Amino acid sequence: MSVIIPARDEADSLPGLLAALASQTRAPDEVVVVDDHSRDATAAVAAAGGARVLPAPPLPDGWYGKPWSCHCGAGTATGELLVFLDADVTLSPDALERLVAEWTRGGGLVSAQPRHDPLDAYEQLSAACNLVAMMGTGAFSRGARVEPEMAFGPCMVIGAEDYRRAGGHAHPEVRARVTEDVGLARRVRATGGSVRLLAGGDAIGFRMYPGGARQLVQGWSKMLAAGATDAPRLPAALTALWVAGGLRASRRGLSAALGRRVGPVDRVVDAGVYLAWALGTRRLLAKVGRFAPWTWWAFPVPLATLVALTARSAGLAISGRTTDWRGRQVEVS
Repeated sequence: MSVIIPARDEADSLPGLLAALASQTRAPDEVVVVDDHSRDATAAVAAAGGARVLPAPPLPDGWYGKPWSCHCGAGTATGELLVFLDADVTLSPDALERLVAEWTRGGGLVSAQPRHDPLDAYEQLSAACNLVAMMGTGAFSRGARVEPEMAFGPCMVIGAEDYRRAGGHAHPEVRARVTEDVGLARRVRATGGSVRLLAGGDAIGFRMYPGGARQLVQGWSKMLAAGATDAPRLPAALTALWVAGGLRASRRGLSAALGRRVGPVDRVVDAGVYLAWALGTRRLLAKVGRFAPWTWWAFPVPLATLVALTARSAGLAISGRTTDWRGRQVEVS
């Protein structure tokens, strides 16, 4: 098993992941950190943590940075099983053992969406964004039988042979996408492999944007528009209905709080609708992260953040403008 970690300016995140990898019940045979022209001490931190450091060659035209790093790492990996992890991922001691067991059952591509562990207040604003990212796959709906056409880039497990058969990150449908994980999943399916999605639960977590509110805005701005268009139609439509329902419930709650409705029964109904939606949001959020209580009882705040960030992402995509991401200008496609 080869663990491949694409890393750009990840000196703060890498020590935790490398320490977790060193203490796994099923230890990887090698850990490759691909240093994507970092401006901090990423390479030194990776070497000190016991990883083999691979400096990424200059980024070629037609590639995004992460798929290029993953491609370079996979090209030098010696394992029969490839595990791609983002540098900010956290692992329980048995996480790799559980992932390998899941992959052994059916091969193909196994991908897990890490549990979001926000610490600072601004990180809580990602709550609704995290929810729609899971909803949009359609894989976690009760009774879902359709094999997903998406994957989660922070954690992917695939056999080296299957990876090469699919064209890996070098395939044109993968290397030139912001959502390279979706491209790889579709290539695996197109070449006869299976795709299975998992929730990180108690095994796999991460802090998505620990670098401040600006990083949160930039990160979701580059992802939301692409994710919306990549999502299968039915899950995307149902997710849009959920967002619309949440906005409607927000309006009912505001109406009840401000006393805009004349009759007391109407006000009670409005308050009841708001409370029901808040409790439903609480149940859903428990599946995707460890969010503060206010993110569900004040659900209109993260919901409004989702709407604003989606509008910004769509505006960037439609206008052809770019957003800054770790010192690179990234086109929102």
